[in-house]
Amino acid sequence: MARYMLIMRSTPEAEAAMADADIDFNEIIESMGRYNEELIKAGVMLAGEGLTGPEEGFVVDFNSDPPVVTDGPYTEAKELFNGFWILDVSSKEEAKQWAQKCPLGPGVKLEVRRVSDTEEFDTSNPWIQKEIQWRADLAEKIAEQARKAAGR
Repeated sequence: MARYMLIMRSTPEAEAAMADADIDFNEIIESMGRYNEELIKAGVMLAGEGLTGPEEGFVVDFNSDPPVVTDGPYTEAKELFNGFWILDVSSKEEAKQWAQKCPLGPGVKLEVRRVSDTEEFDTSNPWIQKEIQWRADLAEKIAEQARKAAGR
């Protein structure tokens, strides 16, 4: 199995098209919910999150020392990263198939990238060993939080 990240990017044209279409936000949530449910039932969704607007974010520019922090919104941005999914699929082809099913409209793009695995690195490296343990610890923490949120 391989993990792929589907990165949702929106353009000003997509935002304008959404405003012009006057689609009820509940319809968007329902459409995304059905897509997420399909991913979950297929057993391929590992994570997925939407992001708040750029006015709540900031950019850290490392072209200077110390790095410069600029608060959003980002008027120079032509595309905004609006959310993501991480899928665990059998192949690049399967990732493409799931990406093509995503219920997005004109002006929105999904960038799909394979997520590297720790096994691709020298696992005798102490930092890689720590990374493996951090991931295990994080998985336990996320599972505990999800159980609490579900009331179990």
